[in-house]
Amino acid sequence: MTELHERLREAVRTGEDRGPEPSAAVVDSQSVKADATVTHASRGFDAGKRINGRKRRLLTDTLGLLLDVLVTPASTTDRDAARILLPAAKKNFQRLARIWADGGYTGHLADWTGLHLGIALDVVRRHEDVRGFQVLPRRWVVERSFAWLLRSRRLVRDYERRTDTSEAVIRWSMITLMNRRLAARHHHRAVPAQAA
Repeated sequence: MTELHERLREAVRTGEDRGPEPSAAVVDSQSVKADATVTHASRGFDAGKRINGRKRRLLTDTLGLLLDVLVTPASTTDRDAARILLPAAKKNFQRLARIWADGGYTGHLADWTGLHLGIALDVVRRHEDVRGFQVLPRRWVVERSFAWLLRSRRLVRDYERRTDTSEAVIRWSMITLMNRRLAARHHHRAVPAQAA
């Protein structure tokens, strides 16, 4: 499944006139409620969102396509999870040089990613004087990816006993999305040729 995901992402990126491997990415997390089938050892409480469940962390390219995913108990901080997610991403994507993130990734993490991974971590902050919804530069890309994934009913909650299974379901959902995108592009190109 991983190879299929990688090939589809490369095909979508190539179709968008991008290189097959990204040099920039966006990271964010989403807390979701856990079903009763989720073991207590792999769930936690996110005090900020008041959710008992798991946290999904997505690393996407600037098109919103999944590069990597990490599912942890909701109590795991973004900074702690980034020290697992980002080194794995750098290993798989050597060209990766810049990552945009939200305020949960502040602190010494930016220094650590620069020193140990050679990646510039830019934190995009909300304007404090703006109330309600606000589109933030770069960060909206990964937020849109979360919205795409929530179209899969199985991802509205976390039903999986194991976190690696949960990650696989997220990858499968992105495979479906990329497959549809490529099919629509192929159909769009084929229609004018038949009409002529």
